[in-house]
Amino acid sequence: MLPKYHFLFGLIFIIILHMFFPQISLLGLWIIFLSSFLIDGDHMLYYLIKKKSLNPFKAYHWFDDNVKRTLSLPMKERKKVYSGFYLFHGIEWIIVLFLLGGYVSVFFLYVGIGFLFHMIIDIPDEINKKRTVDKISLIWNYHRWKVTK
Repeated sequence: MLPKYHFLFGLIFIIILHMFFPQISLLGLWIIFLSSFLIDGDHMLYYLIKKKSLNPFKAYHWFDDNVKRTLSLPMKERKKVYSGFYLFHGIEWIIVLFLLGGYVSVFFLYVGIGFLFHMIIDIPDEINKKRTVDKISLIWNYHRWKVTK
């Protein structure tokens, strides 16, 4: 999903969250909002490793070109396309963040909520584009792509 949609959905999410949970501070809502789309910083990290560049505009176009190329393939072939290893896109991080949020600081809970929301809205997009979900577990992705590569 494109960053602009994560930004928009994140904004809508915190507005709704504030209506149902007014006890969450504005700082908490701000942390949830930012983490709901800044999780995609791992895409930039992946681009840096692959292309040795920190140019966000080139990264955006590189990812956009890869998505267009993948979408031009038949559905059966799309499932075979390795889209990259994204460090923060995994249920493992969410579990750690929620545990830290419960035992260390509510800050981590808010980041975990933002990450979880991001991943929840990524799932329908991935299913629609590839009929599979690649970015749900770091361990599963590592195993899956290590075995197939």
